[in-house]
Amino acid sequence: MSLQPFVQTPQFEDYRERFKDHFSMQRRDDGVLLVQAHTRGGPTQLSVENHRALGQMLKTVGADPHNEILILSGTGKEFMMDADPEGFALEQQDGAYWAYEYAYKDGRINVSALVNDLEIPTIGVLNGPGFHTEICLMCDISICSDDAVLFDLHYDIGSVPGDGIHCCFQELLGVKRAAYALLTGQAIDARTALEYGMVNEVVPREQLLARAWQIADHIMTQPRTTRRLTTQIVRRPWRARIGNDLDGGFGIQMFAHLAKNRAVHGRSHIHSTVDYVRKGKKNNFE
Repeated sequence: MSLQPFVQTPQFEDYRERFKDHFSMQRRDDGVLLVQAHTRGGPTQLSVENHRALGQMLKTVGADPHNEILILSGTGKEFMMDADPEGFALEQQDGAYWAYEYAYKDGRINVSALVNDLEIPTIGVLNGPGFHTEICLMCDISICSDDAVLFDLHYDIGSVPGDGIHCCFQELLGVKRAAYALLTGQAIDARTALEYGMVNEVVPREQLLARAWQIADHIMTQPRTTRRLTTQIVRRPWRARIGNDLDGGFGIQMFAHLAKNRAVHGRSHIHSTVDYVRKGKKNNFE
């Protein structure tokens, strides 16, 4: 008998309650976990608070040995196309503190946790157009609705595109396509995303979650050790990419904001990035 017990692992009922304001969770008896980001039951709206909650949730899910597959999605018809009206009040009150805590530290943790802290297969379900779609695109398997639109408009609002989306786009699109997308604000529709290899399947919205469960069922046909060790293989390119580029990208973006003496984010920031998508434009400069 060991002189010391195991530290208790996270319990599903506890963290489902803990994260309920940011994520709805349901888990099957076989350990397949569905997590849907939301804001008061509707599409998730970006804020300092839910930005931090994402990394906390991913680390907690990864620490629970009863989770076997993560299906990660949003809620409603959009993934993230708005910001909480008061979601950046903390940043406005103490910009220096939150530039590090929110924009630099939490942002890096969110991407890193998805790749490094989950030793289970992940399925990203992009349920519509949205900002920061890298959270779904960097899952092991990604599917999207037929009306999804992918974009990074940091450059067009005067910000350096270095906060994680750039890693995702460069890995999936290659050098030339990524440079074009990051410098022009290209709106990549679902079919183009499939052609470019950004997603594995395009699925009608009403069939998205059913398809994700179906894929999970297939993955679950192999033993637990096989599933978990396979993630070590399929994630090697992502680990190399974020190891080489993630921290540096965030640092460059933060320096640019410091040099211009401006807040990192804000509600107007988000609105200006998505208006053109709703208008159906292909490029922000058209």
